[in-house]
Amino acid sequence: MLFDLHVHTQLSSCSCLRLEEILAQARARGLDGVCITDHDTMAAGRQLREGLQSDGLVVVLGMEYTTSQGDFLLFGPFENLPLNLDAATLLPMVEKWGGVAVSAHPFRRVRPADPTILAGAEGLVLERINGRNSHRENQQAESWLRRYPLTACGGSDAHCLEELGRVVTQFQRPVQARQDLVAALRSGACEGRWNPYFESARLVASF
Repeated sequence: MLFDLHVHTQLSSCSCLRLEEILAQARARGLDGVCITDHDTMAAGRQLREGLQSDGLVVVLGMEYTTSQGDFLLFGPFENLPLNLDAATLLPMVEKWGGVAVSAHPFRRVRPADPTILAGAEGLVLERINGRNSHRENQQAESWLRRYPLTACGGSDAHCLEELGRVVTQFQRPVQARQDLVAALRSGACEGRWNPYFESARLVASF
């Protein structure tokens, strides 16, 4: 299954992507699932029905949580999670509550993740490819993964429709609900990659 794990709607002030666009276009981009990860909020849950949709798309609700030590995609029972926690407090809480945290764009030039957090956090997943990163920033994530055997995933970090689905996480087991996603990420049964749909579309457009 191919999921875009990192998508922002208009609930994030930096995004112009409407929830209706995501739901209407995701399947056509080769996606089996999409995760809504707005900044510091899971309020999109008031506008959608999480889980399997009528067209077969699976929608999972998460959030991108901001800390001064880096940003983290959180999946789990975090609707009432307090904001403004530091990473050293947040990550053990995520583990205790049975969720999973993904270090988002960990080597981005602006506000990178703290290397001590990346090296020491239990159960942390690393965003290996981010669709808005520079090539160098993604390469730094690859280099880190050669030193530390973390589970690696990918996400588009979409803020507009053109970006939706550019980068995906391929799961080797069925994911139809939030708890399935958490279990798959925690088990390492996944791989971050560029979406082959976009590669095919580029080849067709070149002829």
